[in-house]
Amino acid sequence: MSTHQEGGSTNLDAAIESLLNVEKQMRLASDVAGTRKAVIDIVELCYKAGAWKTLNDQIVLLSKRRGQLKQAITAMVQKAMDYIDLTPDMDTRIELIKTLSSVSAGKIYVEIERARLIKRLAKIKEELGQIDEAADLMQEVAVETFGSMAKTEKIAFILEQVRLCLDRQDYVRAQILSRKISTRVFDADPSKEKKKPKEGDNIVQDAPADVPSLLELKRIYYELMIRYYTHNNDYLEICRCYKAIYDIPAIKEDPSKWIPILRKICWYLVLAPHDPMQSSLLNATLEDKNLSEIPNFRLLLKQLVTMEVIQWTSLWEFFKDEYENEKNLLGGALGDKAAEDLKLRIIEHNILVVSKYYSRITLKRLADLLCLSLQEAEKHLSDMVNSKSLIAKVDRPMGVVSFRTAQDSNGVLNSWATNLEKLLDLVEKSCHQIHKETMIHKAVLKA
Repeated sequence: MSTHQEGGSTNLDAAIESLLNVEKQMRLASDVAGTRKAVIDIVELCYKAGAWKTLNDQIVLLSKRRGQLKQAITAMVQKAMDYIDLTPDMDTRIELIKTLSSVSAGKIYVEIERARLIKRLAKIKEELGQIDEAADLMQEVAVETFGSMAKTEKIAFILEQVRLCLDRQDYVRAQILSRKISTRVFDADPSKEKKKPKEGDNIVQDAPADVPSLLELKRIYYELMIRYYTHNNDYLEICRCYKAIYDIPAIKEDPSKWIPILRKICWYLVLAPHDPMQSSLLNATLEDKNLSEIPNFRLLLKQLVTMEVIQWTSLWEFFKDEYENEKNLLGGALGDKAAEDLKLRIIEHNILVVSKYYSRITLKRLADLLCLSLQEAEKHLSDMVNSKSLIAKVDRPMGVVSFRTAQDSNGVLNSWATNLEKLLDLVEKSCHQIHKETMIHKAVLKA
C-alpha cells in the first residue's frame, strides 16, 4: 500500500514538475492566459490527489516566482478558495486559509479575497470560542479603503468587526469602528445609483450572495449601536436607534414588528433626561398615528408633555405591569437601574413644572409637591442646576427657592432701556392728552 502511495506521490511530483516548466515558459513569454491556466492546473492537480500540504507549498512557491503575473496570482487564490469548504478536517482548512491569506497580504489586486479569507478564519476562531483572536484578526483589515469592494459587503464586514468588539466588551474600539459607517448610506436609494464602472481595473465587484441587503444591514447596525449605548445607559441614543429601526419599511408594514419597537421608543423617551432633542422626539412620537394602538403609552407621553405635577406612586401603580412585561421582552435591558431613572425623570419633570408656575417657593412646599423629604428635594434641585437644565437659587436659612433667571449686564441695560422707552412714551401721551383738554377748554370759553 505504501509503495503505491509513494508511486502516486512521485507521479504527482512529476506532473507538477512538468506543469511548472509550462508555467515558466508562459510567464517568461508574458502569456497571461497560458500562465493562468498552468497555475490553475497545478492547484487542481494537488486537490484531486488530496495532497493538501503540497497544495499549500505550491501556492506559496507559485506566488514567489520571479515576475509572477498579477492575473495568475488572482486566478490561483480564487481557485484555491473554492476548495476551502472541501477540506477533510478543520486543521487542513485553517492551514489553507492561512496560506492564502499570507500570499494575498499586501497585494491590492487580491485585497477583497484576503478580506473574505480573514472573515472566514475569524468565524472559525469564534466558533472555537476564541473571541479575542477573532476580533484581532478582523481588525487587521481596513475594508473602507477598498475601492472595488461592493458597498454592502464593506458595511457587513465593518459590522462584523463592531460585533466582535462588543462581544469582547471592547467598547472604545467598537465605537471607533462604528464611526466608519455613515448613517446616510442607509438612506440612499440603491435603484438610483450609477452602475457605470470606473476607469481602468477598478470595477466594483458584486457582493457575495450571503451578504444581507442594505435595509437588513441598517437593522443590524442599529441593533449593535443599541448594545453599545445600553452599556453607557444613554437612553436618548438608544431611543434614536429604535426610531431608525422603526422607520424601516419592512418593519413599518408589520404591526407584530413595529408595536414592540414603538413601546421601546416610548420607554426610552421617558427615561431620557430632558433636553431639546428629547423634547422634539417626544412631540414627534406623540403625533404618530400608530401610537393609538398602544393607548397606555400615549397616556404616559401625554403626561410628560402636560405641564402638571405627576404623582409618582399613582403613575408607577398604573405602569408597573407594562414595565415588567417590557423587562421580560427586552431580556433584562430595563432593570432596576431603569426603574430608578424613571423615578428620577418624573421628579425632574415635576421640578420643571413648579419652576414654570412659581418664581419663588419654600423648600418645604416644593418637597410636599414632589412627595419627597427636604434633603431629597434639595439634592434633586441642585443636580438639575448643576446639569444646567434649570436656573434656581436656594436661600437655605430662609428655606426659599427662587427660580428667577439672573440677567447679565447686557440684559439689565436692555431692560432699563425698554423701561425708559415705555416711560417716555407715557409722558408723551400724557402731554398730548393735556394739550388736547386745554384746546377744548379754550374753545368753550371763546364761545
